[in-house]
Amino acid sequence: MIASKIPATVITGFLGAGKTTLIRNLLENAGGRRIALIINEFGDLGVDGDLLKGCGIETCSEDDVVELTNGCICCTVADDFLPAMAKLLARPGKLDHIVIETSGLALPQPLVAAFNWPEVKARVTVDGVITVIDASAVAAGRFADDEESIAAQRAEDESLDHDNPLEELFEDQIRAADLVILNKADLVDADAMEAVRAAVAQAAGDRPVKAIVASNGKLPADVLLGLGSATEDTIASRRSHHEIEHEGGEMHDHDDFESFVAEAGAIADPAAFAEGLKALIGRHDILRLKGFAAVPGKPMRLVVQAVGGRVETYFDRPWRESETRATRLVVIGLHDGLDETAIGREIAALTLAAETAAA
Repeated sequence: MIASKIPATVITGFLGAGKTTLIRNLLENAGGRRIALIINEFGDLGVDGDLLKGCGIETCSEDDVVELTNGCICCTVADDFLPAMAKLLARPGKLDHIVIETSGLALPQPLVAAFNWPEVKARVTVDGVITVIDASAVAAGRFADDEESIAAQRAEDESLDHDNPLEELFEDQIRAADLVILNKADLVDADAMEAVRAAVAQAAGDRPVKAIVASNGKLPADVLLGLGSATEDTIASRRSHHEIEHEGGEMHDHDDFESFVAEAGAIADPAAFAEGLKALIGRHDILRLKGFAAVPGKPMRLVVQAVGGRVETYFDRPWRESETRATRLVVIGLHDGLDETAIGREIAALTLAAETAAA
């Protein structure tokens, strides 16, 4: 019976939507539930997993966090996800819930379908798929085409074959959802939020999906857990663009996107560094930037998170003796749109500029 199975929640959403913040708030308000985490990231620097490991919450120890990096979980179900699940299920003591945070570029459908594998289905059920939306980014048209601009391009070039991978991914993540979180609601006004709701409803298609607003990922645990959807039984009817276009079962890949890790020295002036990053992101059309930085005289590491033109920095925990105090940032963008050499050079120059500004 489903009631005897461990419920699992899949949390998906585009880069920088606020998935990790939502999970952290969930853990802090879990009401005594023992929750295990599987964290997947696009790129080989595990920023999100590191933010959640050792979070100091009694019911979520560092051993309860499984981190999968340098590979999108939707493409590595057999190699990564199933062994990760086996590892969690083999741990002593009863788990009350499993939360899986997908990469911001993942299709939820293949992951949810994997819950039908016999060794998983016998013990775990998908309580729900939660898609987190950056309401501010959607309101600004970040994940949708400017239809007038595209029409103008088509008028000039009838052979233009336009395909927006960002918009398709946005739609696929919503199509898979049992619940949509319109996050960062504090950054948009009422009219903009209505436009975001309309965009979500359009992306959902014929299957209506419940959408609720949130700021900084703050929602009660009882809102996120206990949906009882058993989504693995219905996910076949929520097909992604990729599944529709490739009926023959061709493997989904992420050739439209790429990432790399930029390394630099310490940052003497975080505010000046953040301002410099805003300009750099605009010049290179970077989709997402995140990582950690060292600040001279500060025992704690500086978390750097950027989505579009918004850059957030804050100190989270002291550096460990085994860690190198330096600046390491994951940079994610469209394939062939990132100049790794130039971006790395400019980030290194920003650390020097910040040091000069603080002198």
